[in-house]
Amino acid sequence: MGEDQFFVYHIVTRNKMRLGQIIHFDENQYNTLYRFFFENEQVNSKGEDFTQILQNHYTNEGLNLDKANADVVIKYLGQTTRAIREVIVEMVRLKEFPHYPSRLSCLYAAKTYEDVLKWKKIFDSFNRKVLQIVKLKVVGNYFEGDEVLLPKEDGISFSKKIDQAREYWSDNKSNEIPEILINGKIEVAEIIDDFSS
Repeated sequence: MGEDQFFVYHIVTRNKMRLGQIIHFDENQYNTLYRFFFENEQVNSKGEDFTQILQNHYTNEGLNLDKANADVVIKYLGQTTRAIREVIVEMVRLKEFPHYPSRLSCLYAAKTYEDVLKWKKIFDSFNRKVLQIVKLKVVGNYFEGDEVLLPKEDGISFSKKIDQAREYWSDNKSNEIPEILINGKIEVAEIIDDFSS
């Protein structure tokens, strides 16, 4: 945690950044993680959501789903599971670690170029297009965490997920998949790699 000027590395995936670009992140601004998990809707071609699909396709023989409806159900469950994880992590942050940036209103970064390359490899494995790697100058707050310590997307109890979230926010030095959450005034100081061509 800090409130000084520092430099980090960031993977750009949606809109290319430009040298000198300024971004302000505070608790009132949501990031793409928030928009993806909390604003994204999963419906089929008839506009039916998860609950309607289950109600309309359940028979005495069980659930009868075609591929299109099964895809909506699977996407909804995945999105909802991750949204619940983020709500639990945010709940623990607000209660016990309010001085850290929120995962829902921050920019994700890495401390070193080597760490950002780990993230690029992960993004590449999910076919998520990486446009650039940039170096950012930040005047603001940060939190160094390990993505591996986030609550798991499984069926364990919420109380155990809360314990996992507490471990994520606690001072940990394992950093298997290190991530830095940053907010404040963020400036693009250098465009290191451009993969967009």
